[in-house]
Amino acid sequence: MDVYEAVASRRAVRAFTGEPVPRATLDRVLAAATRAPSGGNIQPWHGYLLSGSALADLTRRTGARVAAGDPGDEPEFPQYPAELPAPYRERRSAAGERRYAALGIARADAAARARAVARNWDCFGAPAALFCYLDRRFGATQWTDIGMYLQTVMLLLRAEGLHSCPQKAWPVYHRTVAASVGAPDRLMLVCGLSIGYADPAAAPVVTDRAPLAETVTYLG
Repeated sequence: MDVYEAVASRRAVRAFTGEPVPRATLDRVLAAATRAPSGGNIQPWHGYLLSGSALADLTRRTGARVAAGDPGDEPEFPQYPAELPAPYRERRSAAGERRYAALGIARADAAARARAVARNWDCFGAPAALFCYLDRRFGATQWTDIGMYLQTVMLLLRAEGLHSCPQKAWPVYHRTVAASVGAPDRLMLVCGLSIGYADPAAAPVVTDRAPLAETVTYLG
């Protein structure tokens, strides 16, 4: 699979088969991902890879909080600006509507939407998940490093025939994750990344992308 194919076929998969991913494959992907760009070569990412009983324990503990109606921990960073302006607001809304439509969930069905969101904390049935942390003393430049690292991981997973789902939902229960993986207080959870083989029975949801003219200005 070449890079263009990996980029085109990468998507947030929210239904996995549960088939285990070989440890050697994960080792190969994560070792290669260390070549991701990093300002000053400080490589600020720190990941915890969970599978088997470790992942099952985390999803069980988090699921219990969700089932009890626990709204989550105090946020350590905002997911979006308080006022999301156009056109970003419309893009986000359209993506959400497409996802729920694919699941057959009506806009007014709040309970079904809540159940769909809760599947985040079961990793959508994935057999492995990477939890990516950043030293909380770092700033915006290191956040960009984290994004480039995760994108590198996701593209390498596609090269191995695997799929993934980057999940900004996991920081909602960051204290449970930290307790499960043993993360020190100096580290802050940025996101989780579910990893596995896509369930072929689940209809894929592919979101639109803005026309190039909306996001790039050519000069010269």
